Amino acid sequence: MALNFIWIGFFLVALAVALFKLIFLQDVEILNNIVDSLYSNAETGFKLSLGLTAILSFWLGIMKIGENGGAIKFLSKLVSPLFTRLFPEIPKNHPSLGSMMMNFSANMLGLDNAATPMGLKAMNQLQEINPKKETASNAQIMFLVLNTSGLTIIPVSIIAFRASAESENPSLVFLPILLATFVSSLFGLIITSLYQKINLFQPVVLAYIGGLTALIISLFLFLGSLDKEGLTLASNLISSSIILGIIFGFILLATLRKVNVYESFIDGAKEGFGVAIKIIPYLIAMLCAIGVFRSVGAMDYLVEFFRWFFNLFGMDTRFVDGLPTAFMKPLSGSGARGMMVESWGTFGVDSFVGKLTSIFQGSTETTFYVLAVYFGSVGIKNTRYAATAGILADLAGIVAAICITYYFFG
Repeated sequence: MALNFIWIGFFLVALAVALFKLIFLQDVEILNNIVDSLYSNAETGFKLSLGLTAILSFWLGIMKIGENGGAIKFLSKLVSPLFTRLFPEIPKNHPSLGSMMMNFSANMLGLDNAATPMGLKAMNQLQEINPKKETASNAQIMFLVLNTSGLTIIPVSIIAFRASAESENPSLVFLPILLATFVSSLFGLIITSLYQKINLFQPVVLAYIGGLTALIISLFLFLGSLDKEGLTLASNLISSSIILGIIFGFILLATLRKVNVYESFIDGAKEGFGVAIKIIPYLIAMLCAIGVFRSVGAMDYLVEFFRWFFNLFGMDTRFVDGLPTAFMKPLSGSGARGMMVESWGTFGVDSFVGKLTSIFQGSTETTFYVLAVYFGSVGIKNTRYAATAGILADLAGIVAAICITYYFFG
């Protein structure tokens, strides 16, 4: 139901703005903009789904090798003490635990293409134990909120984009992104736990969260001691090594256990086509709604409203120029990326706004995209409070990003 109201809301707001411009401003071009936006976003959604097929097939094939070879079961046992408390509905050693762990790991490394198929695999496994097939379970909601909060330890793609934009120090935003995304993820965990009445003050939960916090601080201190060339090299090396380690580790373990690796890969890869086909209508629907919202200028009005609002309190409103990226990120990853790059062209990649939009881009996930794709892939229609919890986590990440940017670069 939540996605239904959100989808309708985008169109109603867009319609109201379009009518205002047409009647009072006599802007007849607004109608062409809406039509062009609908067609272009529908085409984009279809192309994205098709493009996702290849990476889905590859990673679902690798996941099947890991499942048949016992690697996924090992990962399930590794995170079982924590996940049995955060996901009490999931049976012990269920394969979804390992798939979720793989998804979270890929997100931490900023490897979007690798994270999506693992997340879809986990969602399908969670759907198998969901008693109400059209209604999101608590486990599915917790998984999606933690996924959309976007905990990122090494923002490889952001550093690469800044380098291509000829930033003097592309990796300068690494530490701020790490801190902002940690705040977003922690808040997402807390808000969802409150919804589901999960006690986070259990010793095991505190131990895992404390351990992760210690790991992030250690990585923070290590990478913070490197120069910009060393930081970029270390980030890329760590990311690539982990991905290749997963692939070859799965294959080696399956081989040692005398599993037919090739057949396992083929069986898993076949699933990629079916998942991609399921995603297409959901993704097109959401992208068209977002596109119409943008095409009529509703996003611009929203930004100016916030500038006016914060001026009432005498606040420094430099951050308002970066808000389009923050607003767009929960809606569309490519849209937010475009907003980020656009801000660099206007203000400069190493300006205050340029650094802020870089941190926005790296500190949260594309919440509505993930909700549409993940829930759409398993036919979930009633998403309950998933969107609310995800947006609250995004909001925490946005506020943290603004505060941290002022702290580091203000």
